Amino acid sequence: MTYRVPVDELAPVAAHKEENSQAWMVTFTDLVSLMLTFFVMLFSMSSVQVDKWEEMIDTLSQTLNPTREVQTIKPTSTYNIRMVLRERAINLDYLMAVLEEKMAEDHLLSSSRLLHLSDRVIVSLPGDLLFGPNSALLSEKAREALFELGGVLRNINNQVMVQGHSDPVPPQGGQYASNWELSIGRAVAVANALRRAGYTEEIPAQGFASSRYNLLPDLPDVEKRKLARRVDIVIMPNVGED
Repeated sequence: MTYRVPVDELAPVAAHKEENSQAWMVTFTDLVSLMLTFFVMLFSMSSVQVDKWEEMIDTLSQTLNPTREVQTIKPTSTYNIRMVLRERAINLDYLMAVLEEKMAEDHLLSSSRLLHLSDRVIVSLPGDLLFGPNSALLSEKAREALFELGGVLRNINNQVMVQGHSDPVPPQGGQYASNWELSIGRAVAVANALRRAGYTEEIPAQGFASSRYNLLPDLPDVEKRKLARRVDIVIMPNVGED
């Protein structure tokens, strides 16, 4: 036996279920409205930094636009990297140890004096072993010895100066009329030899003639004059100039 419910009795039940199924949307809409109102209040109470905002927008636009052409930043400076990133001068104590070892290997350099003062290192080369009498022309052995010495100097950035000295006796014959000319000529010859060996910094060449003769140790005249005829390579603790 089948019992059929009249259609007019089922209609209120179906309508009630349909109303219940749509009720959640009202609650969700109210929640979204409240959250939107809350964020609007927060935004109105805050201050936007324009530069930060524009930076963020630009970053997002680049990220979201892969077809955008990437700009290559070209260097605006023509300075050589060596001019910008200059190395420090080498420690003189360490340099002294290196020079002692190098000079001991060469006969001419081993006859030279190596002095370590408070603010400089001096390689004092005997003029009689470098040049002929009253001459500023380096001998073959002198050029070889200076090339070896320049091999050490080309690896440092310390300022290097070359100073020529002489004894008080005026030059007899030759192309130099005075000890001033002779001393500067010899200093220039040694400086040029160091440049050819690879030292790239500027090398000031100076001639002192016999102006510093009285500063030498009190020795017999022959020995003192021999000591006076020299070329000093002076190495400073600071960086040299290109």
